[in-house]
Amino acid sequence: METLTARMPNPAVLIPEAMKPIRALFGSISGGGVPETTLELVHLRVSQVNGCSPCVDGGWRKARKAGETDERLFAVAAWREAPYYTEAERAAVADPRHRHRPDPVPDNIWDAAARHYDEPGLAALILMIATTNFFNRLNVSTRQPAGAWR
Repeated sequence: METLTARMPNPAVLIPEAMKPIRALFGSISGGGVPETTLELVHLRVSQVNGCSPCVDGGWRKARKAGETDERLFAVAAWREAPYYTEAERAAVADPRHRHRPDPVPDNIWDAAARHYDEPGLAALILMIATTNFFNRLNVSTRQPAGAWR
């Protein structure tokens, strides 16, 4: 098995002043009233779509620590077909790929989420997706290997 080597340290670690506001933003997301397990499923799903191995690796661990079951963690990549998720959770993980279409968040995806979450909840989901994308970009561009943060 090939060992992956990072191109450089994670930029947020390399510039320590960056980490405090990043953590503050990430920590504020819980104020939207979305269950922690749902937010962790969103983080895991976005990281899967973006191919960020450190975030997938850390994401399932953090989700499990928050009380998520292995069954649901293993199936999140196939959330449409798996019977383990509520309608609210399905709406939350519906489609994090906002960059490859003319209407990045189609009305049907927005409307499904809005049926289950109030504005602070929607804000929390949007911030979770955006913050996860931010972490994914840092890790993928510098080729951070999974497990490097443990």
